[in-house]
Amino acid sequence: MSEYVKLASLKSINGFLAAIQRLNLHIPCDQEVLSGDASPLAQPITADGLTIGNRFTVQPMEGWDGTPDGRPSDLTFRRWRRFGSSGAKLIWGGEAVAVQHDGRANPNQLVLNEQTRDDIARLRDALVEEHRKACGSTDGLVIGLQLTHSGRYSRPKGKPEPRILYRHPILDRRLNLPDDYPVLTDGEIRQIIDSFIRAAKLAWQIGFDFVDVKHCHGYLGHEFLSAHTREGDYGGSFENRTRFLCEVVQGIRAEAPGLRIGVRLSAFDMVPFRPDPATSRPGKPGIGMPEPYEHLLPYRWGFGVNPQNPVEPDLTEPAAFLALLRELGILLVNLTAGSPYYNPHIQRPALYPPSDGYQPPEDPLAGVARQMWAVRTLKHQFPDTVIVGTAYTYLQEYIPYVAQAAVREGWTDLVGLGRMMLAYPELPRDVLEGRPLQTKRLCRTFSDCTTAPRNGLPSGCYPLDEFYRNSLLAEQLKRVKRSG
Repeated sequence: MSEYVKLASLKSINGFLAAIQRLNLHIPCDQEVLSGDASPLAQPITADGLTIGNRFTVQPMEGWDGTPDGRPSDLTFRRWRRFGSSGAKLIWGGEAVAVQHDGRANPNQLVLNEQTRDDIARLRDALVEEHRKACGSTDGLVIGLQLTHSGRYSRPKGKPEPRILYRHPILDRRLNLPDDYPVLTDGEIRQIIDSFIRAAKLAWQIGFDFVDVKHCHGYLGHEFLSAHTREGDYGGSFENRTRFLCEVVQGIRAEAPGLRIGVRLSAFDMVPFRPDPATSRPGKPGIGMPEPYEHLLPYRWGFGVNPQNPVEPDLTEPAAFLALLRELGILLVNLTAGSPYYNPHIQRPALYPPSDGYQPPEDPLAGVARQMWAVRTLKHQFPDTVIVGTAYTYLQEYIPYVAQAAVREGWTDLVGLGRMMLAYPELPRDVLEGRPLQTKRLCRTFSDCTTAPRNGLPSGCYPLDEFYRNSLLAEQLKRVKRSG
């Protein structure tokens, strides 16, 4: 890890360009950042009849600060107001919102149902009002809501209560699941589909422009896509593995005909990784390495992965999935990769791992380049689909240079920012209005925003956001980290 590029230590854009050239990475990068109407990042774009006012997107992040019954708390309202003040014109979901209580990823995740409907409506209204204050108007502001069921990673009461679609030879072992652990039945899946449809109808009624039917990061929608070994209507063939999506979409179209639909997709996956025991120390996990997989070839438990070499992406089926989305009239897609639970360096490149992770096995810039390659490849195949790209936060000072080049050169349509929005939500406005970046507020990927919720604390930027840094929650996080 000592030889990895420390972006904060680079002195200029020329230093960054030299670093990516030295690593032999293909990352587009301009040498001058434009502002105002001259900026490619300031240009509006139309997606499925919705005009998005600029090219910045606030990514959905799982919240850990709702109430036990799924309503937003004061912390949730604060976070959404900050998203509104960011200046980004596409708010992709705000955060992951469960469609039923047993599908929550934590006991404080938001749930959308009749009881929480009005509270989540007020949450949206708060974001809109803050955007109006910061930007002068809400023209071009498009707000979606990410709907999810956490499936294998459901923890509605704090301890794991997995709802799985098939037996996974590696992940079942990690979760200590016995051989007779129940798999969701086709009937139970249809009940979950009904929950997605009900939640989408409520989102439509309270003013969201679209819903995201989440298909990423190892959660239920994503696990359907890798259900090659499942029998019945929802596993095996590509048609069966996408039946869940098709039935959810069909139901939403019938119940909420004016509501647009988007999909956030893990465009490729890889075999789960683990810390290398040889390099692990007490309180410090080792370098990431793939779980042994030679005895599992061809690998049948992934999506967008080469079955003969499951540490290598294969975009054949992801391309087929985007073709299906086009057939379904879904033209707004947000591309990510992997899972935070079993290969976080693929999903969210970072120099410092979360408490349950591992040291990066590659320079995180390689992870950024890999995700940008996937987005560029799929965008080239589907030019009419409006695509949000991911993994930009790791670029830190160089976000504006790379984002501008990626949009200008057609690698992506929109640039998504997640963790950065916790640390420095005004970054999009500063870029678009020509102000220098506030470098002391840039996310340096310390991963406290992941370590905290892994230990039952709210997800916030503990190193850089004064609100969290000076809180009792920060003291609790320090104790957790000291204890290893």
